[in-house]
Amino acid sequence: MNHPHEIRPDLDQGIDRKELTKLRARFMQLNQGRRQRAMEGLSTRQQQVLTLLPLLFHVNHPLLPGYVSGSTPAGVSNFEPDAALIAEGQRLARSFTCKTRLGNPPRPIHGLFLMGSLGSLAQAEQSDMDLWVCHSPGLGEGPLAELRRKCQLLEAWADSMGAEAHFFLIDTEGFAQGERDSQLSSDDCGTTQHYLLLDEFYRTAIWLAGRTPLWWLVPDYQEHNYQAYTQTLLSKRFIRSQDDLDLGHLAHIPPGEYVGAGLWQLFKGIDSPYKSLLKLLLTEVYASEHPGVRCLSLDYKQAVFANRLDLDELDPYVMVYRRIERYLQQRGETARLELVRRSLYLKVNKKLSERGNARASGWQRKLLQRLADEWGWDERQLALLDSRSQWKVAQVAAERRELVAELNHSYRFLGQFAQHQGASSCADQRDLNVLGRRLYAAFERRAGKIEVINPGIAPDLAEDTLTLVQSPNRKEPGSHHWGLYHGNLGVHEWEHFSPIKRCRELLELLTWAHRNGVIDSSTRLALHPGTSDLSEFELFSLLGCLQQGIPLPLQPVSEARLLQPSAADEILLLVNVGVDPLHHHRDLNILMTTERTDSLSYAGVRENLVLTVDQVILNSWNEVLVQRFDGEHALLRCLRDYLNSLGQRSHRPRLRVRCFCHNRAQAISQRVEELFVTARQLLDQGAGHRYLVQVAQHTHVLELLPGQVTLTTLGDHDALLDHLGLPRTCYSPLHLDPQALQDHDLPLLLEQGLPECIQVFYRLLDGWADLYVLDEHNALWQQRLPLHDENHLLLPLQRFLRSVVMRHDARLALDSPQASLEIHYAQLLPSGPGKARSIEPRVVPNAGVDQPYYEVQAILQAGAQGEVHVTLYCDQQEFSELDHGDQLYEAVARQILGRRRSAGHYRCYITDLDLSELLDDEQGSTLLYLRYKRELEHALNLGLERLQALRPH
Repeated sequence: MNHPHEIRPDLDQGIDRKELTKLRARFMQLNQGRRQRAMEGLSTRQQQVLTLLPLLFHVNHPLLPGYVSGSTPAGVSNFEPDAALIAEGQRLARSFTCKTRLGNPPRPIHGLFLMGSLGSLAQAEQSDMDLWVCHSPGLGEGPLAELRRKCQLLEAWADSMGAEAHFFLIDTEGFAQGERDSQLSSDDCGTTQHYLLLDEFYRTAIWLAGRTPLWWLVPDYQEHNYQAYTQTLLSKRFIRSQDDLDLGHLAHIPPGEYVGAGLWQLFKGIDSPYKSLLKLLLTEVYASEHPGVRCLSLDYKQAVFANRLDLDELDPYVMVYRRIERYLQQRGETARLELVRRSLYLKVNKKLSERGNARASGWQRKLLQRLADEWGWDERQLALLDSRSQWKVAQVAAERRELVAELNHSYRFLGQFAQHQGASSCADQRDLNVLGRRLYAAFERRAGKIEVINPGIAPDLAEDTLTLVQSPNRKEPGSHHWGLYHGNLGVHEWEHFSPIKRCRELLELLTWAHRNGVIDSSTRLALHPGTSDLSEFELFSLLGCLQQGIPLPLQPVSEARLLQPSAADEILLLVNVGVDPLHHHRDLNILMTTERTDSLSYAGVRENLVLTVDQVILNSWNEVLVQRFDGEHALLRCLRDYLNSLGQRSHRPRLRVRCFCHNRAQAISQRVEELFVTARQLLDQGAGHRYLVQVAQHTHVLELLPGQVTLTTLGDHDALLDHLGLPRTCYSPLHLDPQALQDHDLPLLLEQGLPECIQVFYRLLDGWADLYVLDEHNALWQQRLPLHDENHLLLPLQRFLRSVVMRHDARLALDSPQASLEIHYAQLLPSGPGKARSIEPRVVPNAGVDQPYYEVQAILQAGAQGEVHVTLYCDQQEFSELDHGDQLYEAVARQILGRRRSAGHYRCYITDLDLSELLDDEQGSTLLYLRYKRELEHALNLGLERLQALRPH
């Protein structure tokens, strides 16, 4: 049904110039109403800025703000300042006069428009003035540069008057053709949004001076025929070209614009969700209607044509809300609609519960009250929203859940829309991926991550007074947890209240409270430490560390950092939080004066003073993560995870280690930091290194493999020897923590390892000798043997090693750059009992060519199911399992005994070993040969012992 005063111009039936004049008058009537509303919301000085802007763009005067030169483009189309405006200019510069220019000089400023929230329900004291300066096409680069400079000077002048203004130069002809090379509003996402920005312009713009939009005069039902319709208006002179400017139409919006607009609003919504929610939902509404979307600006234009000029109903924010409301009601999504209503209410920020407010009678408050009544909101609901500045944890956390759900919904909707419409360009897809990471970093929950509960919901969550309590966990008998309570509560008084937050570990709770601003530098804390050793000194020291390591507010995360995986920037290690190690090891109190004071192997009882490690990480995506390591091997597990987190990246986080327990805190933190720094330096040297650390009774080996660091914990000395004796495929440097294996001889030799070298170490004891070999890969072989003399100890080993080297060399080309393995000998001194103190090199043992010895060669072959078949050759005579079965070793021992000149109880030795079939023609390490040598010699000497036991004495 048509409105009685509706104007429906039609090309076929003819267009009435009087109707066009009426139309322009209606738009100007609305415009005047909005302009008046905008002025009401400004201070006197801000009103002065808005009033003077047309004059300042119309003239160039040296004493007026924005002056660049007399040749700067000036002159506003169809504009002549009246006496009141000239007087306003003279208030700034007494000598200012506005002379009428003779002839018809060019007026390159075609139009001045405010766009955005000014004059709308959402106008606030801090609202920006976004001014579009529409100029004639074809301005040269020089004049354009001067005009741009004038805008910058006017922005600075407006700022001095308390108005935040942004000026945007618009080439009307280029803009209508979709050309954009700059940001066109202070709330703009870049060059990808043209039509949606134009939609916002047409429904929010306030005309200040100059030509009026040609779009005003085209009926909404002719939008698809815009070019032909406007051409007819101009060619048949229904309108004069100098009266109107053409920025284009809204007949079709490319789907990619919804993606771009949604991405931008989501990006902003992460930190300020209320401000972005309405635009996000409007984007969703538009996208859901694509390709048949009808923009709000067309509804606005249709209302003017129909003479429905109610300022409230045509308010830009009311129109946005009505469209979203209709969409959500049709979908039955009442919870989302309620969130939209809250967002609009908080965006407007006129507190309806404050009846006595002197400014409470304004039009915005009245309009908002009508909406709130329509929504059925009561005084309690209004009071809750109006107290947002006092909202604390519980209310903020509840609101956050809904906001995060909405942002995630929008992200999923955008992704699905882009995929369904084929609407995302490579740039959009990249932006979607980056935005996904922003959302993940801001809102995704995962183990150890500190949840940020206040993304722009309330201005301040800080509490004046809190009580921190450790109490038994009734649901897990034997365990405790920490709780944070409002106010200063006495002993057991807290039991009658619900905590703000409860965590298993203290540091997680403190980090949460700091990251969310619940505890700040002015918060007073009462402490009930329960069974812990936490003191007030330690508590406030911990909070100080958190404030230093996570300085709030955090700097925004750059896109470049989001394109990369997250990496730690700051790592804070807090040792023994709430735990005093000497309370847990009371027998240590009597050992405080002992010589050994290493924190990892303390006193004569070798106790580890590092009982717990709490790790706090601030990473490159501004995520804060907390992890606790406790138990017997807490420190080394923490060290392993730290090294693994560094990976192959060149980026290295800042590491800080702190300890505030009552006893030996400084020594503990210093010792732990030294350990971590040394391990990181080894990692920086490249893969392949091993780091051996002694903690209490256990030895730990960290192996720095390519892309991974492994940890092996060894219980005793034998387990360590077994581990160090595992075959390796390449040279691996071994580094010892300075305090490791203090009671053993091993530290002297373990760090002597060299590549392409076989090193033999021996120590003479009382009737025994210890033999050690570090092979070319730095694997350790060790054997304890009866000692007759050095010659009988070393010569058999030298003969065997020489045969290993010969086999090694035989696999190399004669011109191979790889050198033959060298063999070196060294003696651990002093001999006899006690600990070795030094190493001295020794010459390679040499028996001379004329000294006879028994050659015993072994050949090993692979059988079925992993069996190994052994064939022995003694003085070139073959002894195999085929002939001798399980009597093989006794048969060879019998052969050796028969050839001996003396009846001394000398051991039998293998002098040569072939493993080629087992190794499948690969180059086996010397350690592998030595391990098989030891097994074979053990079997051979058992056979020898059985024979000697049967011989008559």
